[in-house]
Amino acid sequence: MSTRSRIGILNDDGSVYSIYCHYDGYTCGVGKCLAAHYTDPEKVRELIELGDISSLAPEIGVKHPFDNPHPYNTDLYNEFRQKYEGMVSAYGRDRGETGIYAIHSPSVQDFRGIGGVQYYYLFCDGEWLVCASYRCDKFQNLEDAIHQDARV
Repeated sequence: MSTRSRIGILNDDGSVYSIYCHYDGYTCGVGKCLAAHYTDPEKVRELIELGDISSLAPEIGVKHPFDNPHPYNTDLYNEFRQKYEGMVSAYGRDRGETGIYAIHSPSVQDFRGIGGVQYYYLFCDGEWLVCASYRCDKFQNLEDAIHQDARV
């Protein structure tokens, strides 16, 4: 099972470019990684340029095999993990899929209207905001949401 999310950046004209992220979309997963490792607008844009991703990681990284091709817990398996574990897994770059490009939404409201995810993350004016789809009345500061969710 996965917790799906959308990761977006607000443009100067009020539109949003965003990508889908399949795994770990909750605030203590994707949220913490964004807050810790994606604070530079250029790095955020580079992430979004990848298109849809399977999982977020601290580094955007380089093209690599999408899945570990080696038997579990062998030397080759562990070597693969050591080499690629901290990198984003992207459907286009790493698995060769097409049609997985960033979506352009004309407004934040349209961005929030894209269904099929549990969390929406928006990089706006140098900070991350988050909105959970099940209580999506408004975005809140990501750091605040992480602290709130950690107390639950």
